[in-house]
Amino acid sequence: MAEILWADDEIDLLKPHILFLENKGYTITQVKSGVDAIEACENKHFDVVFLDEHMPGLSGLEALVKIKEHSPQLPVVMITKSEEEMVMEDAIGSQIADYLIKPVNPNQILLSLKKLLENKRLVSEKVTMQYQQDFGQLSMRVNDKLNADEWIETFKKLTHWAIELEKSEAGGMKMVLDSQRNEASGNFNKFIQNNYLDWMNNKHVDVPVMSHNLMERKILPLLDNDGPLYFFLIDNLRYDQWKAIEGHLTDSYRVINEDLYYGILPTSTQYARNALFAGITPLEISKRFPSMWVNDEEEGGKNLHEEAFLRDFFTRRRMDMKISYHKITNLDAGRQLSDNINNLSQNKLNVIVYNFVDLLSHVRTEMTAIKELAEDEIAYRALTKTWFLHSPLADMLKKLAAKNANVFITTDHGSVLVRKPTKIIGDRNTTTNLRYKTGKNLNFSGKEVFEVNKPEDVGLPRQHVSSTFAFATEDYFFVYPNNYNYYVNYYKNTFQHGGASIDEMLIPAIYLKAK
Repeated sequence: MAEILWADDEIDLLKPHILFLENKGYTITQVKSGVDAIEACENKHFDVVFLDEHMPGLSGLEALVKIKEHSPQLPVVMITKSEEEMVMEDAIGSQIADYLIKPVNPNQILLSLKKLLENKRLVSEKVTMQYQQDFGQLSMRVNDKLNADEWIETFKKLTHWAIELEKSEAGGMKMVLDSQRNEASGNFNKFIQNNYLDWMNNKHVDVPVMSHNLMERKILPLLDNDGPLYFFLIDNLRYDQWKAIEGHLTDSYRVINEDLYYGILPTSTQYARNALFAGITPLEISKRFPSMWVNDEEEGGKNLHEEAFLRDFFTRRRMDMKISYHKITNLDAGRQLSDNINNLSQNKLNVIVYNFVDLLSHVRTEMTAIKELAEDEIAYRALTKTWFLHSPLADMLKKLAAKNANVFITTDHGSVLVRKPTKIIGDRNTTTNLRYKTGKNLNFSGKEVFEVNKPEDVGLPRQHVSSTFAFATEDYFFVYPNNYNYYVNYYKNTFQHGGASIDEMLIPAIYLKAK
């Protein structure tokens, strides 16, 4: 059982409390001064220290500093008669674990101990119980005939439980959830194959928000608000990665609307981001801007004209307003924009494309060290959060919060952790992306693939008259038969995008307002 140190110059008056805790199985070491408390901590391991703030000689706060120097991770509970705000702030600033006001009763002490010593276990048990209660309803939902909005809510719920079970370290329940998520992934694949062509041809009355109508349906209404809108597009940001950084924004921002939208296929920067800024499909872009659209097999950058597409979007609507566009691809560019972010306040719309997360996913594939740092979705979320906290992007958002800014955060596509290879054969001009292929005479296994024989039916340009598209679904990835085993081992358990999965297609669209 836990070893407790209790330091109080009136320790003899606390015998009933000590007996109460000893009957609960705790071992209590009693001292009467701050000096004795410091000495005890240097000579023996304790799990928790109760420290009286008012002791003759060395005060509790002074003793706390010395104890933390020796044992920085040791939880210390400060007990005081004072309710003065300054005393509380001093104690909290000194990294106390809890704060109790005299007179304390035994149950208060017991509760504090349980919070400090058993919190992880209690949280794990509670989260496990809550997930078990939700499991049946979620299973029914995953297997029901959901519409587009219902799939969004279901995906949010699955992501919520993935993050909560991660915090609680409930390993057994995580395996159950993984199975449920796999089932959802398969059913989402069927849903997309049954509806996607109709959406892209506006045959549904309720076409969801998608890449090519996001500007129209989400951004234009926000431009009616007072002040400028800062539109951040973080390339390749999964919904769970947004949840990983959200908590570090809520001190400065209120989340007005947390939504998800449907990324178009292929879920790649070339197609999805260009369609987002142009407000039209890739096929329409290729017709309207034939000199700017570059097909997969052609040489040249695929995203060099986003600003032109964005400005054309507003020109077509005869909207004359000041717009800025910035693309951040390295640390120096991010710092430079952060230093000058206040200069953008005269514009009605400021678009900032941030490419780091996409770069991270590609580096992770290529570099063994980074791959080991982010071996699964939990680690990938943690790596994203670490990057964000120390990034110029976080600095920009802090500065904008101080200016009472309106902020919209989104992405162009997500990514999926690929685990299962599937063979594909094509001619030498077939594209190299692991999650989608376009070319002539594609040959593959049907069940893992969403095939589109007429690209124009889903708003995509053809490379050749006989070109088709094949999209990997769920967590599959395409591999050619040549050197099959080598490429399977190289790309398995990497994050990829371009295909038709729930993690790639359901992506965040978040409206924030500074507090």
